[in-house]
Formats: sequence, structure tokens, C-alpha cells
Amino acid sequence: MSDSSRFTITAALPYANGPIHIGHLAGVYIPADIFARYNRSVGNNVLFVCGSDEHGVPITIKAKQNKITPKEVVDKYHALIKNSFEQFGVSFDYYSRTSNKIHHEISKDFFTQLHKKKQFIEKTSKQYFDNIENTFLADRYIQGECPICNNDSAYGDQCEKCGTSLDPSELKNPRSVLSGGELIQKETKHWYLPLNKYENWLKEWILNSKKEDWKSNVIGQCRSWLEAGLKPRAVTRDLDWGIKVPIEGEDGKVLYVWFDAPIGYISATREWSIENKVDWKPYWKDPKTKLIHFIGKDNIVFHCIIFPTMLKAHGDYILPNNVPANEFLNLEGQKISTSRNWAVWLHEYLKNFPDQQDVLRYTLCINAPENKDNDFTWKDFQARNNNELVAILGNFINRVLVLCHKYWDGKTPERHAIEIDDKTILKELENTHKIVSQHIKNYKFRFALQTIMDLARAGNKYLADTEPWKLFKTSTGQERTETILNIAIQITAHLSVLCEPFLPFTAKKITKMLNIKAYKWGDLSSIDLIKPQHTLNMPSLLFSRIEDDTIEKEIQRLKSLSQEN
Repeated sequence: MSDSSRFTITAALPYANGPIHIGHLAGVYIPADIFARYNRSVGNNVLFVCGSDEHGVPITIKAKQNKITPKEVVDKYHALIKNSFEQFGVSFDYYSRTSNKIHHEISKDFFTQLHKKKQFIEKTSKQYFDNIENTFLADRYIQGECPICNNDSAYGDQCEKCGTSLDPSELKNPRSVLSGGELIQKETKHWYLPLNKYENWLKEWILNSKKEDWKSNVIGQCRSWLEAGLKPRAVTRDLDWGIKVPIEGEDGKVLYVWFDAPIGYISATREWSIENKVDWKPYWKDPKTKLIHFIGKDNIVFHCIIFPTMLKAHGDYILPNNVPANEFLNLEGQKISTSRNWAVWLHEYLKNFPDQQDVLRYTLCINAPENKDNDFTWKDFQARNNNELVAILGNFINRVLVLCHKYWDGKTPERHAIEIDDKTILKELENTHKIVSQHIKNYKFRFALQTIMDLARAGNKYLADTEPWKLFKTSTGQERTETILNIAIQITAHLSVLCEPFLPFTAKKITKMLNIKAYKWGDLSSIDLIKPQHTLNMPSLLFSRIEDDTIEKEIQRLKSLSQEN
């Protein structure tokens, strides 16, 4: 990765039938935002896009449950999601939605291009139909008895008790999740993407050319699917809500949501380009552009096998350079469940913890499920804030600025002769941004953030070892004190830049207290970001302690809301 590279960065489109929760943030949106912010700071050309995924059966179910239209459902949640992201500081260059006219047009054109190239298989088959709801059912809305373990609540695509992947036809006594009634089978015609035709190409592209660059969990899941053998997958379905299939006479057919959703990255780019009067093509058609998809592990197959096959079949677009998928985040030892309301919702957090976005960003990043499932607990959230953000990062910066105001009237002191303690901390300061950069390039955001906190720890130790407040009182200690605090100020300035991708609100506060412009990553090649006699603003606390009663209230609220469901 060199300066002036071009990146198209995408974050999985959140489904517009509910709010954003901490699992989404830890798995997708915080890592994507860190990567985008870092690459902007480095000087790379970045386009970071996302949008609300607004089609599919869950939207229509939500509408029926609430006796409103699908449009009213997506309008409500699109606004809530978009506003939550903005308040949380996720720095999308463009946030779109798949109900927009331009997305419908681009998705139809994509389908048409593949249809003209005879890339689809057209076939008629019998599928399960709910007579009561008068609709064909997606696999997830069919339940029955698992043929392997006899679990009576297995879904049409998987038994969650034994983990077996299933086809609806394999279930015993299938029934509708919507109505609970028995199902009949009706003939229906659909178009299929023949993934099996691309199997050898996918094996070569993923298992050979990507195995050194992609995360092991991603390669492992791809290998499992490819070795089991790929089958044609329907790209259309019978539904009223969605993008109409652009074939004359095929009323009641829409594009399957898994087909149109990733095209949303392209349509969001097109919208962004129109609004900003720039050419969108380099971001999707220039082979030098690096296309990076940030997703959760449940989307690996769609972004590593199915969407690349669609792009390859179309022929006009670049393929993903990397798909750094994360595992899942649990909550208080249990799987996050939106149906049981066992979740920490972003919009509620922002209301209950105003101006504390970075505390959640920090906790979810430092404990991110990068290689395995991890667990969020409110007690850990409290401990991370009090013992790390307050006691280490906030404490160091506050001490430095308070000392400068106490002894030098809020000015940055001079640096004089260097001693061993100074050389040690300056060496660490010189290397930190290089280490953090390497971790970010390797999608190891936890290690990157730990490295930044290690610098703050080293800063605290440096002050504790040198004790400038004692030296100042001696007859010969003033010059030594000046040197120590000059170095401490440089560390603080570096931290303002290093923190920005991870803790953007904190970085802005530090910059304001230092009374400096927001430096970029390239500026960190110099130790001295702040000159002697520079005027510093008065310090203020970066973080505040979170008390036990606040945390207990959140734990009890979580339990009570879950019990209600």
C-alpha cells in the first residue's frame, strides 16, 4: 500500500427492518471506518460507501405485523440508521438506500446485461407456498423437523440445533413461519446464476491467489463451500416488494435481495459521483483501485463467492482486493438476538451516553471479534472506560497540559539536553505510527489500538520516572523540566493523529486543547509537531468515570426488555 492509492471501501448494507446494534458496529462499521479514516490521513484517494438494504421478505413481514406498507417500514429505519451512523461518527462519503430510483435502474441493467450474455439458467420448479398468506416462502420462513437430529424447529436452510445445511424439501412436516399453517408446493419460474460454472475459476482466484492475503476465517469458509460443490442459485423470486425483473410479461417477479443488495455499492457510488460531479468509473473499473468489502461472517459467501461471480459474469467491474470479515459479538454471554431484544441498540446508547461515542468505539475495537467470537459486557465497558481511557490516555494528556499551564503559563517549553529516559521514549514515539500503520494495513485493528494505548502508557511512565513537578522546584531543574514537558507535548500531538481513525471525537478534543491544526499521518515522520512557545488552550477532561449505578441500570434494562419479548 503506497500513498495516492485509490480505495473503494464498502460496508455491508444494514437491513432496514430494525436499528443498528453493537454486533453490527464491532463486526463491520467500526473496522471499516478506521480503515477509511486512516487511508484518508495517509493521503490515499478513498471512497467509503454504504446504504440501507430495503428489499426482501423480512421487510414485508415487518409491514404486515405493524399493519403499514413496506415503504413506511424502510423509511422509518433508513432515517434511524442513517442518523445513528452520523452521530456515531462513521465517516461514509455516501450513504444511500436500495429503494432509490437509480438503484432500481442500475440493478435492472446489471440483470439485463447478464441475461443478454446468457449467463442465467431459466427453469420451472415446485416451491413451497403459504396459502394463508398467499405467498411463496424463502427458505428461512419454512420450519419443520430436521432429518438429521429430529429438531422440530429446523429452518428451510439450516438446523440451528445440529448445524446441518438443509434444503426445504428435506424437512419433515414443513410449515410456514408466517402463518403456522401447512404448506403446499406450486410451480414457479425463476432465473438462476450457475455458480457451478465458475467453480474452477473461484478455486483458483480465492484458494490460490488470495490465500496469503485474506483472513483465515474467510478462506476457510470459502474452501468449505467450494469443496462441497456449488449449485445454481436463484436470482429472482415471487414477491410484490422489490426491483421488478426487467423481462416483459414477468409480473410478480422481483430480483432476489441477495442479488440487488451488493449492486447497492455501485449505485451508491453513482449517486455520489452525480452529486459531487466526478467520474465514478475509476472506483469500479480501474484495475489499480483496491476494492475492500467490510462484512460480518454471515456475509462471507455472498461477498467472496456470489458477488465476485456476478462481477466476473458482467465483465466490466473490478473484483474485491480483500474481504476482511469479522466473527460475531455476543452480549453478556449470549448470542445477540433482535427478536428477543437482547441487544444494545446504537440509537439508545447515543441517547443514554451523550458525547461518549468514543467509549463505545474503543470498547468494541479493543475487544473486536477479529478472529473468533467475542463477548461484550457492561462491566467490561465500564472497566475499559475507567481503567484505560480515563486512567491512561485521559490522565496522561491532562497531566501534560496542566503542568504546562502551571509552570509555563500555557506555553510549550523548550527542549534542551537529552538524557537516557528521553531517548527511550522518543524512540518509541518514532516507531509507533509505523507499527500502527502495519497493523491497520493487515486489518488488525485491535493490535493497532493497543499500540496507541501503549504509547500513552509509556507517556505516563515517563512522567512518573522523571517527576518534572519535583525537578522544577530545584535550582538546576528548570531546563530538565522543560525538556520533559516538551517531549510530553510532542507525544500528545502524535496521539491526536494516531487516535483519529479510532477515536475521532477524542482526537478533535486533543487538537483543540493543543490549539493546533489537525495533522495528517504523514506529519508523524517528524517528532516535533509543536514548536516551543506555542500557546496551548486550557485542558478539559477527555473522559469521565462511569459509576456502578449507571452500569447496573443498563444491565437491568437489558434483562427487562428481553423478558418482555
